[in-house]
Amino acid sequence: MFSRSLPSQPQDRLLSAYDYDLPQELIAQNPAVPRDSARLLVVDATHHSHHRFFELPQLLQPGDLLVMNNTKVIPARLYGRKSSGAFIEVLLLEERQHNQWLALVKPGKRLPPGATIVFEGSASYPLNATVLATDAATGGRLLQFDVPQGMSLIQVLDKYGQVPLPPYITDSQAAGEQYQTVYAEQPGAVAAPTAGLHFTPELLTHLQNKGINTAFVTLHVGVGTFRPVEVEDITTHKMHGEWVEVSADTVAQIQETQAQGGRVIAVGTTVVRSLEGAAVSCGQLQPFCGKTNLFIYPGYQWRVVEGLITNFHLPKSSLLMLVSALIGRQRLLALYQEAIAHRYRFYSFGDAVLLLPVDFSTIERKDRK
Repeated sequence: MFSRSLPSQPQDRLLSAYDYDLPQELIAQNPAVPRDSARLLVVDATHHSHHRFFELPQLLQPGDLLVMNNTKVIPARLYGRKSSGAFIEVLLLEERQHNQWLALVKPGKRLPPGATIVFEGSASYPLNATVLATDAATGGRLLQFDVPQGMSLIQVLDKYGQVPLPPYITDSQAAGEQYQTVYAEQPGAVAAPTAGLHFTPELLTHLQNKGINTAFVTLHVGVGTFRPVEVEDITTHKMHGEWVEVSADTVAQIQETQAQGGRVIAVGTTVVRSLEGAAVSCGQLQPFCGKTNLFIYPGYQWRVVEGLITNFHLPKSSLLMLVSALIGRQRLLALYQEAIAHRYRFYSFGDAVLLLPVDFSTIERKDRK
């Protein structure tokens, strides 16, 4: 294993240092069609260039390893009514026990423990839930769902729920499957790992033919990914936890890649949190299954990830801080201004960035000038 980091400046710890202005019309409301026609800003140690995502096989090297998140977005938004007939909207967050879910409920002030919600859907059987408790951390409710015997809530969600789009997507014609990666497999996320939305089956085949390998982790993206950092001293920010699984097979692929001189490139910040979270929890990268609340910001000592494919992130977000830890905050913000000037599309349905592995000593010298 290796350990490296960029030098951190005092301003890197201030929330206000991660702000930028984005024209509203650059917030993508619909995905690129086809997926891999999205634009791609390619960044190395000293330069950047403009490409399309389908060029990825020519931009990577044989022996590189792309690590992807195979989580699948569930239809986590449900609509129902209280026993009084009042309308209720529910957004599932995470399963705590079998058919027992933490959820945000709107309006929730008059939904005390013991209250019942009856949901509207297309199934021939009813679906209802009982409020067990209030969750102080999220302001949500712990709900016990009553589903047919032998079934889980996830198995019936297709008949009752809708895939929730992020709050900044307000005018979209996208179909539900366009908010899933083509390799989505493990249901449980309430938001997509959006860097992976740019891949097509044909592109994955081209990468394989070029000798560029793939491996998978699972991180079920939670609603916390959209919550802004609210403290000016970011080192005091309490990061939300997300469930992660890094398998023994994936660890073996990473170790083999490193031994043969290949590069480990994460597809999305969720993969970064998975791999680095596993390494931090275990002292080094090992198979891991559990929650991570790792918060990555400039000065972080990188253990596994060398490069990153990612989308453009919201101002003052923990994701912007994570990417800053990889290439430096000032350079990242300058690249964002370049992307805005070239009319790149931002956020979940937007364009992408490829951050190639850099020579950290070169970056350090440049930052000190």
